[in-house]
Amino acid sequence: MFYKIVTALSRSQKQFVFTVLDILVIPSALYMALVLESSTRADMSTLGQVWPITAALALPAALLGWKLGLTRIRLNAYEMRGVVRTALYAVSLGSLAVAVDTAMAIGLAPGVYFIFTLLLTVMSVTWRVAFRQLIIQIYRRGSDRIRVLIYGAGQTGQQLAAALRHGNDITPVAFLDDNPTLQSLDVSGLRVYAPANLQKLVEEKRIDRIVLAMPSISQPALARIAHRLRGIGIEVHALPSFAQLVGEGELRQKVTPVSIHDLLGRNRLEKELPGVSHAYSGRRILVTGAGGSIGSELCRQLIACKPACIVLVDHSELALYNINKELRDLEAAMPIVPVLGSVLDESLMQDVLERHHVDVVLHAAAYKHLPMVEQNALAGLANNVLGTKLMAEAARDAGVERFILVSTDKAVRPTNVMGASKRLAELVVQDLASRSMGTRYSMVRFGNVLGSSGSVIPLFEEQIARGGPVTLTDRRVTRYFMTISEAARLVLLAGSFARGGDVFVLDMGDPVPIEKLARQMIEGAGFTVKDDENPGGDIEIQITGLRPGEKMHEELLISSDMLTTPHQKILRAQETSLSEFEVATALKDLRRALDQRDEAAARAVIARWVERAQTVGVAEG
Repeated sequence: MFYKIVTALSRSQKQFVFTVLDILVIPSALYMALVLESSTRADMSTLGQVWPITAALALPAALLGWKLGLTRIRLNAYEMRGVVRTALYAVSLGSLAVAVDTAMAIGLAPGVYFIFTLLLTVMSVTWRVAFRQLIIQIYRRGSDRIRVLIYGAGQTGQQLAAALRHGNDITPVAFLDDNPTLQSLDVSGLRVYAPANLQKLVEEKRIDRIVLAMPSISQPALARIAHRLRGIGIEVHALPSFAQLVGEGELRQKVTPVSIHDLLGRNRLEKELPGVSHAYSGRRILVTGAGGSIGSELCRQLIACKPACIVLVDHSELALYNINKELRDLEAAMPIVPVLGSVLDESLMQDVLERHHVDVVLHAAAYKHLPMVEQNALAGLANNVLGTKLMAEAARDAGVERFILVSTDKAVRPTNVMGASKRLAELVVQDLASRSMGTRYSMVRFGNVLGSSGSVIPLFEEQIARGGPVTLTDRRVTRYFMTISEAARLVLLAGSFARGGDVFVLDMGDPVPIEKLARQMIEGAGFTVKDDENPGGDIEIQITGLRPGEKMHEELLISSDMLTTPHQKILRAQETSLSEFEVATALKDLRRALDQRDEAAARAVIARWVERAQTVGVAEG
C-alpha cells in the first residue's frame, strides 16, 4: 500500500508535502526553544506566543525552501550539501523570527531564537534522513529491485555503493573482498565478507548480480575471478576504471590485433586464386556437411557463382537451419533445398541426388575433431570411410559429373583414427576414380583452418578471455594454417581442374609454431606472457603434453612427387593407391569390425591398409 502511495505521487505533490513538513517543524522547534530557555513547563500563554511567529514565518519558509532548492532535492540524494542548505534555511528563518518579534513587540528572550535556529536545523535534517530511510525500505519491499553484491571494498567499490543507493532499481547488499583486514568490517554501511562465504551469501541474501569493482587489477586476473564466480550460476559484471573509460581510444591504439599474415606464415591467397564461376554457374550442386565451417563457406562462395540449385545436406538440425536461413537472406531467388539426414543413409542420398538431378557433389561431411574421434573410433570410421564410399557410389549411380572430397593434411602418414579414416576415404575415392567412366573424382587436402569449429584459434581466444592459462601440447608443435575462405576457394578451384583421381594440395608456405601463435594472440589481445623471464606477466602458457594420436608436425604429401596445375599455388600430388581387391578387402574387414562393435579389429584394419598408421593399432585400444 505504502509503495503504491509513494510511487503514485507526482513530483509537484512531493514538493508540496516537503513544504508542509518544513512549515510544521517551525512551531515544534519554537515551542521546544521556549521550554529550554525558560526551563519551565509550557502553558497556554507560551503557545500563544508561538502561533503568531509561526504564521508570520510560514510563507517566507515556503519561498526560502524553494529558493534554496530544499524541496527539489530527492531524499535519496540528500547528503552534506543538503545539510548545509538546511542550516542556511534555519539561520535565515531564525533571523526573520527576531525581526517578527521586534515588529510585533512579542518580547521573547534572544536566547530563544538562537535555540530555535539550532533546533530547526536539527529537526529539518532529521525528518529528511528519517523519511529517506523509510522511503528506501518502502521501495525495497514494494518493487523487484536487483540485489547486488560488490566484489571489492576499496574506493571504487565504495563509490559504486554510493551511486547505486541513488537508483530505484538496484540495491547494494554487501561487499566481498580478498583483504583480511577489511573482512567483517562495515564499509559505507555495508558488511564486508570473505569470498569463501560467497555461495552462502548468494542464497541467504538472494543476490541477483555480482559487480567486480577492482579496476586496478590486471584484465586476466579479473577474467579469472569472473570465470570462477560464474561457476555458481550468477550474473557477473566488471566495472571499468575511470582511466580506462577516458583512455579507451589510446588503449585501443596500443593493442594490435594478431595479423592474419603472421598466423599463416605467408600472404593470403584469395586474391591470387582465380574465379570459379564458370565451373559452377547454372549447375545443380549438393554440399554435404553444409552446416559446418568449410561446408557453409563453400555454400556462401557458390551463391556468387549463380548455380541453378544448391542442395544442403547435414545431420545437425540447428546447423542446417542456420546455413539455410543465411543463404536465403543472401539470395532469396536462389533455389535452396535443405536435407536433414546422414550420408550413411544410402537410400536417402540416392533419392536426393536423382530427384534434384545433381551435377556436382562437394563432400565436406566428416567427423574431424581428433580427440573426439580417437575416443569414438567406430563412429568416426563409419562416418568418414563408409559415409564417403556410400556418397561417392551414389554420385556415380546418379550420373553426377564431379565428386570432390574435402580431405586434410592429417591423412598423410596418420597417427590417429581421424587422420587414418580420412586417408582410407581418399583410397576409396581413388579406387572409384580408376573404374569410373562418367563421374570425375578428386580430393583436396589442406591444413588447419583458422577460426573453424574446434580449431586452436577459438580455443586460445576463449582461454585468453578467461584470463588464462593458454594450454599448449608441446612447445615444438607446428601446423599449417589457412583461412576458411582460402580453403573453400581451393576446393571449388580444384574441382574445376579435376581429371579423375587427383589429390590436390595448396602451397601453404612454412608451418607455424603453435607456441609463437599463442604468444602473438596473447600480446595481440593487449596482455603479456607470464614465464620465467617475465614472472609478473598476465597470462601463462601451460604445456599439457601431446594427446593420443597427435603428431608433432603435420605433412601435406605422402611422396615428394608433385605435378603442376593451371595455378602455381595448387599442386597435384602423385601418390600410390590400393587395388580394387585391396580396397574391397579393407572395407569388408572394416564393416565386420563395425557390425561387431570391435574397436581393436577396426584399428587393425587401418593399421594394415593406411601408410604409417602403426600408432593407431590394437595396442592403443
